[in-house]
Amino acid sequence: MATRSRRTAKTSFPFTSKKTGHDDTIEIDDGRKPGQWGRAWEVDLFSLVAIICLLIFCPPMVFYFYVSCTHYDCALSAPLLGILIGDVTVAEFWSQLPPITADGFKIVLSWMAFQVILTNLPDLFHKFVPGYVGGIQPGSGITPSGEHLHYQINGLQAFCISNGLFLLNGFIFQWVSPTIVVDHCGEMLWVANILGYLVSILVYIKGHTFPTSPKDCKFSGYFLYDFMMGIELNPRIGKWFDFKMFFNIRPGMIAWTIINMSNAIYQYQMHGYVTNSMWIVNIIQGIYVFDTFWNEAWYVGTIDILHDHFGWMFGWGDCVWLPWMYTIQGFYLAYKPVDLPLPIAVALLTLGLVGLFIYRAVNSQKDYFRRTDGQGLIWGAKPKYLEATYYTSDSKKRMIKLLLSGWWGVTRHMNYTGELMLSTACCLACGLQGFMPYFYILFVFILMTHRCIRDEHRCKAKYGRVWDEYMSKVPHRLIPGVF
Repeated sequence: MATRSRRTAKTSFPFTSKKTGHDDTIEIDDGRKPGQWGRAWEVDLFSLVAIICLLIFCPPMVFYFYVSCTHYDCALSAPLLGILIGDVTVAEFWSQLPPITADGFKIVLSWMAFQVILTNLPDLFHKFVPGYVGGIQPGSGITPSGEHLHYQINGLQAFCISNGLFLLNGFIFQWVSPTIVVDHCGEMLWVANILGYLVSILVYIKGHTFPTSPKDCKFSGYFLYDFMMGIELNPRIGKWFDFKMFFNIRPGMIAWTIINMSNAIYQYQMHGYVTNSMWIVNIIQGIYVFDTFWNEAWYVGTIDILHDHFGWMFGWGDCVWLPWMYTIQGFYLAYKPVDLPLPIAVALLTLGLVGLFIYRAVNSQKDYFRRTDGQGLIWGAKPKYLEATYYTSDSKKRMIKLLLSGWWGVTRHMNYTGELMLSTACCLACGLQGFMPYFYILFVFILMTHRCIRDEHRCKAKYGRVWDEYMSKVPHRLIPGVF
């Protein structure tokens, strides 16, 4: 049974009545309560069980995948079957886990410190890169308490410096081995786990003792849920170091392309060439990561930043799950090279690029709609939309427009459809020899489906009956005419 935290679950926001001077609960005519949208306030049994399972199984799962690749030819079933039939003892499997070393700590902590330095540098790219939006930028949304945050947008600069130094090192200076990530992968995995838990514990304590914005904190009443999903919406140290912004798209996201390049170099060193499948994975995922940093000013308006609170899901997930499990295709191909027939390689690269195009086109369309306040043309016509109202916890009534035209009239989350397409292309590039690389698309599908449900639950709580009308006009979530 989950342990309850010292604060009880809250079910409504108190407001001071102008007439009585006492705290009264404000409720909108359709049942909505001001500020009660975003992360869940109340937790059901299924959510608690799911969170317990994630906390128990996810950390050892990453190590299991690592050992399966390094000792069992990337066959996921081999270690477990070996233990079950007696060919491998638990002690033998334990001995195959990577060691905890000083090198692992040096690499990970140096990387984190370097990224902290880069995230605090003033952005220069927006001054000379045409079309890039950087520097101090306002967030594109209002928090439930009514705050409007600003962000230091310099991710493209940090990405280019980090990846540029890796390439200079690999091809010119040779300060360290360009396969350093593959060579020390397991050792770094231990350190990343320790760091992820320390960060998660820190923000949990911070949320209880010295939150950045107390009115945007949420307490479900269950320790495990609050630890996993987070208490604070935007925990910060000082004015600009935002935990969520930093961990979500800096050390792990920037490392994504470096890890993939390290995998490719390792494959070259071991086999004498880089396969077309490895090129496909590096190209598709490289463009995806670059796109994230080119559009960092847009990213601050996504569900990750606007609505998800910062807890273990991000603290541990960004330190461990993102850099290790999102790069599983490249890691797999480093150990098990796959050469695809040219027509299949071209088809998969095309699938991935089309997915990338849809992903960016959908997100850019919504951003354009917001920036022009619904006045700009969408697909050559004046856009259709619904006007919805919502209330922040300061009892202010606010308005938003829900787009019904263009991509957003095809499905409610067509951007996720694009992500599924590019993820599928990267998995298929690994061939059909094993299940390991396909775990990623299974995970992404579950993640996107769950995110759709969470987002729609939040929108229902936020917009009320207007959201029901929106769903009736755009009935499908991800796949047009199907789902």
